[in-house]
Amino acid sequence: MAVAATTDSNLAPSDIKTKTRKASLWGNLGFQVAVSMVLGIAVGLIWPEFAASLKILGDLFLRLIKTAVAPLVFLTVAVGIAAAGDIKRVGKVGLIAMLYFEIVSTIALALGLLFGNLVGVGKNLGHLTASTNAIKGAEAAAKTASTSHTTFDQFLLNVFPDNFVGAFARGELLQVLVIALIFGFGLMALSPEKRAPIEAGLNTISTAFFEFIHIIMRLAPIGTFGAVAYAVGANGTTVLISLAYFVLTFYALIILFIVFVLSAVCALFRINLFHLLRYIRDEIIIMLGTASSESVLPRLLEKLPAYGASKQTVGLVLPTGYAFNLDGTSLFMSMGVIFLANAYGVPLSWEQELGILAIMLLTSKGAATVSGGSFVVFAATVTASGILPIEGLALIFGVYRFLSIALSTCNVIGNTVATVVVAKLAGEFDETARARLDGAETTA
Repeated sequence: MAVAATTDSNLAPSDIKTKTRKASLWGNLGFQVAVSMVLGIAVGLIWPEFAASLKILGDLFLRLIKTAVAPLVFLTVAVGIAAAGDIKRVGKVGLIAMLYFEIVSTIALALGLLFGNLVGVGKNLGHLTASTNAIKGAEAAAKTASTSHTTFDQFLLNVFPDNFVGAFARGELLQVLVIALIFGFGLMALSPEKRAPIEAGLNTISTAFFEFIHIIMRLAPIGTFGAVAYAVGANGTTVLISLAYFVLTFYALIILFIVFVLSAVCALFRINLFHLLRYIRDEIIIMLGTASSESVLPRLLEKLPAYGASKQTVGLVLPTGYAFNLDGTSLFMSMGVIFLANAYGVPLSWEQELGILAIMLLTSKGAATVSGGSFVVFAATVTASGILPIEGLALIFGVYRFLSIALSTCNVIGNTVATVVVAKLAGEFDETARARLDGAETTA
């Protein structure tokens, strides 16, 4: 008697849909990280001594991330500057956009630092246990910053590299950023014919590095499991409460920034923020599902000219804003710095916080538009500071998926507002187009 083979063709359509849904769920990195967090928590609570030995899993993951940080930051910053185009050609639109980006990004970074200090994120952890080297490094950096009489001179010397390749080899992120900035402006000085193949080559290499990062990110569940298990095993349940508090307060910060800062900007230029949010509601919904601002860029490039901004302005400001105006990323980075400092008991003076803010003004411009890019440049900031322990990066990555939904959505809303504001300032905005969308009557 023959036995019929069981294949997908024998399954009912509903069974096929269920199987596909389960496969896509298990293949989702966010779901894998969430499961690894739960497992890490369980192991940390049940076998705390064994969990403490799993720290190496998180450390290995961080080492792999660090291998790509310097070249990725260089590529994204250099390509982002080149993408802004010829400043002389684009004239006041480019200048206004750059000024707006710097002002709003600085406000976002300062607000994140202020809010993080006010709510005390990470303080209830009772100081996590960092590695001996990290503690010594933080103490040495703090001591040097407080006692050295030549701090400013040494800082300037350390910022400017004496070797192109050496900056990458030593992992000197500030030097890499300086190289990227100068290289990017050098590209802008070239003629379009000479610049085009170089930009294309850098974009191709950048794409390859993003794939490199994607491969490393597949190991994120393992790294997260080890980091969370170690944190819970070594510090108990307080770490869980603190991480949940960090996520909730970050969402509150995002809402405050949109409701007060962006709303004030819109009111200043007679823009109805809530109407604008309704206009891009489909893109916001997509953001909530993908947590990647890149997923809605083509749609925004098409929709914003219909809202009233000139097509030329949208084509220049919006893509440039994706590299230079990441409000949500700025809020995440500054608040994350305060979380790590409080969690590991690293005291930060106001001078040190201002110094880290200056670093973030540069590193935030290198944030990738793909999901996970903000975490990469946050890692670059922590590394460049030389004060904060990098062990905390794996811990924050455990909840990064929840954070990235909010920060990416804020990035898109911020860049949408920026495009409309710059169009108005540059005289490139059609009020009648917005009036038609509002349903108001227009006169010839």
